[in-house]
Amino acid sequence: MQRSRAARRRTAADAALLLVAAAFALPLGWLVLASVDADADMRVRVPDSVTADNFDAVLTDEITFTPMLNSLLLCGGATVVTVACAALAAYPLSRHRSRFNRPYLLTVLFTTCLPITAIMVPVYGLFVRVDLIDTTYGTALFLATSQLPFAIWLMKNFMDSVPTALEEAAWTDGASMPQTLVRIVLPLMGPGVTVVTIYTFIMLWGNFFVPFMLILSPDELPASVSIFNFFGNYGSVIYGQLAAFSVLYSTPVLVLYVLIARRLGGGFALGGAVKG
Repeated sequence: MQRSRAARRRTAADAALLLVAAAFALPLGWLVLASVDADADMRVRVPDSVTADNFDAVLTDEITFTPMLNSLLLCGGATVVTVACAALAAYPLSRHRSRFNRPYLLTVLFTTCLPITAIMVPVYGLFVRVDLIDTTYGTALFLATSQLPFAIWLMKNFMDSVPTALEEAAWTDGASMPQTLVRIVLPLMGPGVTVVTIYTFIMLWGNFFVPFMLILSPDELPASVSIFNFFGNYGSVIYGQLAAFSVLYSTPVLVLYVLIARRLGGGFALGGAVKG
C-alpha cells in the first residue's frame, strides 16, 4: 500500500514537471519554427518550407546591429559597474562582524522587492533636472544601481567561503586590503563572480522599462526597446521577423554563458590552499 502510494506521488510529480517543461518548451519551439517560416503566425507548427527570409529582413543596421550594439554597451557597462561595486561593498560585510550587518543585509535584500515602476516617475524627474535624460551612461548607472542590492547579497555569500587565513598571510607579506581583495579573494571566488556577472547581465539585458523611459533618441535605443518595431498598428504583428529578431536577441546571453560556463563547474579550488 505504501509503495503504491509513493508510486502515485512520484507519477503526479513527474506529470507536474512535464507540464512545467511544456509551458517553457512550447514558446521556445514556436520561436525557432516561426523564425524560419515565411507564413508564421501564433500557431506552433512545422513550416511548409524552411526559409531565411525573416533573418535577411532583420539583419540590417537600423533593425538589429545598432540596437544590439547599444544593448551591449548599456548592459555591459552597467554589469561592470555592478560587479565592481558589489565586490567592494561585500568585502567589509563579509570580513568585519558587526551587529548592524544582518539588519543592513536584510534592508539591502528588501530593496530588491521594490517594483521598478514605483520609482520611475521621480527618477525621470531627477534625470531631467540633472541633465542625464537620454544619455547611455546615465541609464547604465541607474541600471547598475537597480541590480546592486541583490548583487551585494550574492557576492557576500560567495565571499564568506574564502578562508581569511589567506588574507592574513598576504597582510603579513605587506599587502594592503585592496591588493588582498583583488589578488587573493576575487580570484579564489571566481565562480561566484561569474554567477553574479551572468545574473546581472541577463537581468539587465531583458530590461525594457528603464531604457524605454530614460532613452528618447531612436538611434540610442537598445534591442529590448526596439523590438516594438515589429508591432504594427491595429494589433498587426510581423511574427516571422519578430521570431528571427528574438533568436538574434537571445544569442549574446547564450554566448556569454557558454564562454564562461566552464568556470561554474570548477569549484572554488580551495582544497589545500591553507595547508602548511
